[in-house]
Amino acid sequence: MVTRTIDLRSDTVTKPTETMRLAMAKAEVDDDVLVYDPTARQLEKEMARVTGKEAALFVPSGTMGNLISVLVHCEIRGSEVILGDNSHIHIYENGGISTLGGVHPRPVKNNDDGTIDIGLIESSIRNPDFEICYPKTRLICLENSHANTGGRCLSVEYTDQVGELAKKHGLKLHIDGARIFNASAALKVPVDRLVRAADSVSVCLSKGLGAPVGSVIVGTEAFIARARILRKTLGGGMRQVGVLCAAALVALQENVPKLVTDHKNAKTLAGLNKIKGLSVDIASVETNIVYFEILKGSHITALKLGKIMEEHGILLMPDSSSRVRIVIHHQVSASDVQYTLSCIKQAMTGVTDENGGS
Repeated sequence: MVTRTIDLRSDTVTKPTETMRLAMAKAEVDDDVLVYDPTARQLEKEMARVTGKEAALFVPSGTMGNLISVLVHCEIRGSEVILGDNSHIHIYENGGISTLGGVHPRPVKNNDDGTIDIGLIESSIRNPDFEICYPKTRLICLENSHANTGGRCLSVEYTDQVGELAKKHGLKLHIDGARIFNASAALKVPVDRLVRAADSVSVCLSKGLGAPVGSVIVGTEAFIARARILRKTLGGGMRQVGVLCAAALVALQENVPKLVTDHKNAKTLAGLNKIKGLSVDIASVETNIVYFEILKGSHITALKLGKIMEEHGILLMPDSSSRVRIVIHHQVSASDVQYTLSCIKQAMTGVTDENGGS
């Protein structure tokens, strides 16, 4: 009989804490479309401070945050953005930059560490002398931490180099920082330093930070003024949004310090590599994401393993027939990790241990 649920599908599955619920209930609110909501203003001011940018804007989702950012930088339809071929914007955001913005993506190969070779970025910038045929390159997008490579972190040095390249060619740099606080914790570098080279950044509040809803985009005052209009155009202008922003303020205060523990638990979970029939790229586990492969010759598929784990109260996310993604968050404990290791070991080998995976 299942007595508990351990949800490892994503860090987006967290439930609001009691402190968040209380803050939401007591939040001072007003009409945010008219820029009157005081709790939204407080959150945006704090996020601008933390990221070292002039201004910030609350948006309903990370997808909308990235879309607005790209559209502000690429106001002219037919503009081109250089981005990673394995990036969230390119793969998981419904092609919105093209569908809604008429922006042409120029995907460039992501390395295993989430970076894109500087030389490849530069060689992908269109020659402005041949605009008669080429779209005009206006923007470069990076992702930090990089989800599809296992939550790998982009260093300050690398990001600064890309920023210098962008300035050299008169381009803008946007960072999809959905988990930028995870990168900051792992690299032990303040968020504002990590994103100093960027013209804009999107930060998800409902992933590693554990708030129930929303993202924030940051940039210059002029950038945010334009972003606010686009948010309304896209249907993201909400009214008494301080109810949501109140929970995000609690998340910033209470959950940022917990990210280090999340990363420690993820590294412990990478012990899956020791289980016969499984493989984990240990070096890729830098933050809160763990991918593991089920090796050829094993008697089980990722989908079957997921169903077995569900019987034990453990929820996983198969990424393919042989690959599984696990994401740690602040509502997963060290004992949850040990229990998960034990249950997966039993499913793979039929062997139990003292952690109760029978």
